This record gives sequence, C-alpha cells and structure tokens, in this order.
Amino acid sequence: MITAGRIVRLAERDRAVVHFFLDGEMRGALAGDTVLTAMLASGHALRKSEFGPEPRAGFCLMGACQDCWVWQDEGPRMRACSSLVNPGMRLRTTPPESWP
Repeated sequence: MITAGRIVRLAERDRAVVHFFLDGEMRGALAGDTVLTAMLASGHALRKSEFGPEPRAGFCLMGACQDCWVWQDEGPRMRACSSLVNPGMRLRTTPPESWP
C-alpha cells in the first residue's frame, strides 16, 4: 500500500506497484517513479538538515544541486531525483560505514 506523504498523487495512479527498501523498511512506489518521488510519496523525508532539526525534501529536483544523494546498501551513492526506483532496491539515507 502506498501511503500519503510529502507528495500527493493526482494522476497516473494506475501504474504497477513496486517495492524497495529504505533504511531497512519496505516501501511502495509506482513503476517509473524516481527514487526521490518514491521516498517523498511514501511519507519519508530525504534526510535531516545539517543546519537544524527539519527534514529535507530535496532542493532543485532536477539533478543540478546534488542535495539528494542516497546510498545503495552496497555502498555506491546515487542522485535520488534522477534515478528510477527498481523493485527490491536497497537504499539508505546515510552513507554506509565503509563509504569513504
């Protein structure tokens, strides 16, 4: 089930549901969503702000600002706003301990 989050879908709600993992929790998304859309639509913020307690939701949403980095469980990072979510993807909002 896809819950309401920071993004509310008004159209294209008939696409297939895919599941991915974010910080160890299973989340739902629609096929064709970017990782950032999937995170925000499932009720999760992108990350905590480094300047205060507020959650961040991305900045430019088009791959220019580099504010939306997330990490794959295997270690490589990716831009959430320009990467498509894939079924079974395992993502983290903080870098793995092994990340340089």
